[in-house]
Amino acid sequence: MRHPDGLPPPLSDLDRTLVMGILNVTPDSFSDGGRWSDPERAIARGLSLWEQGADVVDVGGESTRPGADRIPVLAELDRVIPVVVGLVAAGVPVSIDTMRAEVAAACVEAGACLVNDVSGGAADPEMGPCMAEMTVPYVVMHWRGPSKIMSQLTSYDDVVADVSDELMTRVDALAGQGVDPGRLILDPGLGFAKESQHNWQLLGRLDVLQGLGFPLLIGASRKRFLGDLLAGPAGPRSLEGRDAAGDAISALAASVGVWAVRVHEVAATRDAVAVAQAWGRSWGPSLGMAREEDR
Repeated sequence: MRHPDGLPPPLSDLDRTLVMGILNVTPDSFSDGGRWSDPERAIARGLSLWEQGADVVDVGGESTRPGADRIPVLAELDRVIPVVVGLVAAGVPVSIDTMRAEVAAACVEAGACLVNDVSGGAADPEMGPCMAEMTVPYVVMHWRGPSKIMSQLTSYDDVVADVSDELMTRVDALAGQGVDPGRLILDPGLGFAKESQHNWQLLGRLDVLQGLGFPLLIGASRKRFLGDLLAGPAGPRSLEGRDAAGDAISALAASVGVWAVRVHEVAATRDAVAVAQAWGRSWGPSLGMAREEDR
């Protein structure tokens, strides 16, 4: 398992796909908006995710659901700082899910060990210079525009090639601002400016995305394309009813060596990753022999 530079031990010592537990401290998240907006409840939830097996707890204070409005930076800071401080004090590895340099810097100062930016540095011109000054890993997600308009930005010639090219454009831009490429993690942005078929096409070609040469984060948990896949007579499957499908994606992604999966419910995902790891170990020698015979 290739980890990004700057990842602290014991995370950097793990030889498997990491599990990132989602902790939304927003009143309007698409999945669990309002459930964890109180700092004490949010900290308790983060501790629960960690106890269930989350390697990292990803704290987000601004909703990125389709159509969401931006919030003031002070409101975002008020939501996330107490939670980050509380979880770090309890020994939990924390990432901060933010598009703002000011929030990223404050949370890293408070002990966050990773910055997860759904805009890949495009939403805040100060994010690149900010990350250049820090030593923590940085998730660069494929992003074409704010949540308010992303449903209008779903036109692709070839979604796998286009997403790959656009991610590498962001990598080049960040490197030009002084960000160490060795600290970057790429995320294809499932559900962001993408129709259902685009997400499946990206998942079906994880080899191409991994071929870009960076650790890969996959976030499929509870997203609309899963609800569409599992729809019944009453319409798309409920959010919680999508978890088993998300676990299947986590297992498949882990089986091809993605760096991490980002999920709402952790315990079953850890099981899925363990199965994928055991599967890979059991098939490895046989596949190796088959390849020799093919030659």
